[in-house]
Amino acid sequence: MTTVEQAKQVLRDNGYNVDNIWHIDDVLQTYDCTTEEAQSVLDAALSSDYIVNEIFSWIDRYAENYGLTEKLEK
Repeated sequence: MTTVEQAKQVLRDNGYNVDNIWHIDDVLQTYDCTTEEAQSVLDAALSSDYIVNEIFSWIDRYAENYGLTEKLEK
């Protein structure tokens, strides 16, 4: 098991979903930039209000599909 796979397993064991991880190469393959700029682009894109709201919206949709009920208090 590689170091990255081990790190992902540690996160999984602690409740994190790591099956959809983005990498700076996703930016570098398209844009001429430094690794630091690529990291900044990823951070800004993945933490934007729109993306975060969309993720929570899809969590709600899938939870409903699974028949889950929302807690009265969050």
